Parts: sequence; structure tokens; C-alpha cells
Amino acid sequence: MAIATINPATGETLKTYEPLTDDAVDERIGRAVEAFRAYRLTSPQERAGWLRAAADVLDGDTDAVAELMVTEMGKTLAAAKAEVGKCAKGLRYYAEHGPAMLEPRPADAGAVGAEDAYVVHQPIGVVLAVMPWNFPLWQAMRFAAPALMAGNVGLLKHASNVPQTALYIEELFRKAGFPADVFQTLLVGSKTVERVLRDDRVAAATLTGSAPAGQSVASIAGDVLKKTVLELGGSDPFIVMPSADLDRAAEVAVTARCQNNGQSCIAAKRFFAHRDVAEEFTRLFAEKLSALVVGDPMAEDTQVGPLATESGREDVEKYVADAIAKGATVVTGGERVDGPGWFYRPTLLTGVTPEMDLYDEEVFGPVAALWTVDSLEEAIEIANSHPYGLGSNLWSEDEQERATFIRDVQAGMAFVNGMVTSYPELPFGGVKQSGYGRELTELGMYEFTNAKTVWIGPRSSQQAEGTTASASE
Repeated sequence: MAIATINPATGETLKTYEPLTDDAVDERIGRAVEAFRAYRLTSPQERAGWLRAAADVLDGDTDAVAELMVTEMGKTLAAAKAEVGKCAKGLRYYAEHGPAMLEPRPADAGAVGAEDAYVVHQPIGVVLAVMPWNFPLWQAMRFAAPALMAGNVGLLKHASNVPQTALYIEELFRKAGFPADVFQTLLVGSKTVERVLRDDRVAAATLTGSAPAGQSVASIAGDVLKKTVLELGGSDPFIVMPSADLDRAAEVAVTARCQNNGQSCIAAKRFFAHRDVAEEFTRLFAEKLSALVVGDPMAEDTQVGPLATESGREDVEKYVADAIAKGATVVTGGERVDGPGWFYRPTLLTGVTPEMDLYDEEVFGPVAALWTVDSLEEAIEIANSHPYGLGSNLWSEDEQERATFIRDVQAGMAFVNGMVTSYPELPFGGVKQSGYGRELTELGMYEFTNAKTVWIGPRSSQQAEGTTASASE
């Protein structure tokens, strides 16, 4: 895939880049290593100051960066501005809480026969981040903020269709005053990832992307015994029970499925309505989906923009066509929008069966599949049969149903009466083929630190006597 900005609303190629040569990549890794030698010795308070400065720079660049993201991957302008604000919040979160997270954690010294015992979290070095295009600023920032706070340095291999956003992220940290080469963007293709990850100077990697990409990175990292954190696909269940506020549930269901033009790992993709409310929920869901304004992502009233790539729309079309051919019913949507750009109408399908490709696959576009179920247990059983386990949603006012859902759903996150999203204050990640490890909170920062045990033995009696004598003199 070429490294280029291609406007998905028009299909026009706006800017192209030559990938870095192998020699240039080697030189940048070397610069990262040199930067780490000094940066690891900076104080958490210094790093917090630079993170705050980066948040301030982002605030000032909001309009320009938002328009850049819209141009590169097609999210609506409102969504892009919200993403910039979320990134600034994440930077300030680690600036405020990071120093305390890095304080030594005392242990029970007496229990281990020590005068003192504690744990310190120390940086591990150069970390490679392989990031996707769908949230081109936030995905990178939720790695960068905790990694830089911990004293690591970063190398960013971003998706090839958001090169200008990738370059801006490097510029952002430079403008904020971080030492040179602490964070660098590598404009390279996916084939270069293995070479970088196998380099002895690179300590670890984090990837957000597809399951096949995660398998590849995990395999390489395992071969060279390097730590990885993987945030992969999702096909989140959204369960609606009779006690739910159906209008509110349908309203959130539309946002949960069509956020970011339907291109989100944590978007709700499989919907389960209890038989007692299925007809009404389906009607409300379909009405609200069909009312969405699809169009120019720069326009203020647009709610759904284009898919990010032409191949992405083709994939969505194939999934829907396969489902229809095998008996699924289109309640609304089910077709592309005529004209330039890679637009697809928000779609609701019913009658989905295991024979259909979208039953087990993640559809990365504004397409929802809805099942009618007779119980919460049936919904959870179908939900758990899927290979992914990232987020999950339940709409219910029944306390026992909530407890059952939280206990039994196989997911890294369980949201009740609300939409799955990410917060700096909560861990983010999944189970099964949705990956492993956690981002955000202190857990996300500790993923790339050495939790070093420190044990200090009791002073000898001679040392203790010497200290006493000195004090008496």
C-alpha cells in the first residue's frame, strides 16, 4: 500500500511519500537509543511538564489537526475535534497522575527479612508502536502518553493512509519541548515492521489492528522474546432487555454502531433484543439509522462520512451481499451512496445465521446485525461464541441481569446502560482474539516498565554500633 493521503470523500490522492530506506530506519533507531540514555534519567515531574505542554499545543492546533484527520480518513469534523480534545485530556491525565504512579511501592520488609523492600517501575527503552488509521491521533496518543511518562521512547509506524497525521504527532512532541528523538515517526510499509521489531535495540512493541496483524507481530516478538501489547478486533454485543428504556437504547445503539463511520474496534456490531421488546426496538433502531445524514464529513450537519478506503467499502459490500444471498433481511440501508467517495448507507440486517460470513467476522463499516432472543442467557451464549472479546453492552434495569451479564460475558469491558468507550481512568483491552494486555490507567503504563524488586538487608551489628558511636560523639 502506498504511503499517501487519499481523500475518502472524493477518492483524490492529495500527497504521497517515499518510505524511509533501511539505512534511514537504522539511523532513526540509533537516535532513539541515544535519546533514551538521557531521557530515562529525567524526573517524572519533568516529563509531566512536557506532557502538559503537548496538551496545550494540541488545544491550539485543534482545528487544523481535526481537518487533517477528516481529509485523511473521512471521520466527521465534529468527531475529529472530539478526538483532539480526548487526546489533550489523556496527556493531562498522565501529567497529573503519572508521577504518583511511578513512586516506589513499599512492600512488607519485615515479612521478607529486610530493612527495606519496595518495587520501582523503570522504563525499558525503545518501544515500537504499530497503529491503525481509524482513530489516527487517539490510538497513538494512548500509547505515547503513558510510555513517555514512564521514561520510554517511542517509534511510531502508523497506517500508510494517514502519513500527515503521523508526522504531526512527532512534531507535537517536539513543539512541546520533549528532548530530540524521544518520539519519532517512521514512514515505512508494513513489511518493515519485522525488521524493526527484530532489531536488538528495540525493547518491545504495541499494536492496534486486525487479528492477523496481531498474530504476525506476536509471532515475531515471541521469536525474539520481546514484550507485546495487542489490541485487536472486536464484534461487541449490545443486549436489550425488557426493562430497558428502548428509545434511549436505540439512540445509543445508532451511535455505538455508526461512530467513526462504523469503523471502530469497540463499536457495537451484534445486537440482541429480547423477544418481548424486539419488534419495537427494531423499529426504533431502523428509524434512527435511516435518519442519519450521510455526506461531506467537513459539513457540520453530517453524521456519517465515507469509509476510509475503497477496499474497506468493498469488504462491507461483500459481507452484506453474502448475508442477503443466504437469507438475511435488510431492514434499512444495504447499499453504497452514488457519487464520488467511499460512502455506504447505515444498514440493519436481521435473520443472520452461522452460514453467513459476517456471523463470525468483524464488519468494519456502518452495518448492524440484530437477533431476537428469549433470554439474557441465550444472548450471552451467542455473544460468547464469537472469537472476539473486546467490549460489551447491556441495557437493563434489573440488578440480577446486570450481575449475570458482568459475570458471564467474555469481554475485556462490560458497559451497562451506556456505550463502550475508552477513558484514561479505566483500563482498555480485550480477551480471546481481541488481544492481550491493557492500555490506559496505570496498567497501561506498567505494560512497558520493569517492575523491579528492591530488597535491602538489615544493617550488621557492627554497622549499627558504628552509627550509634558516631551519633554519641
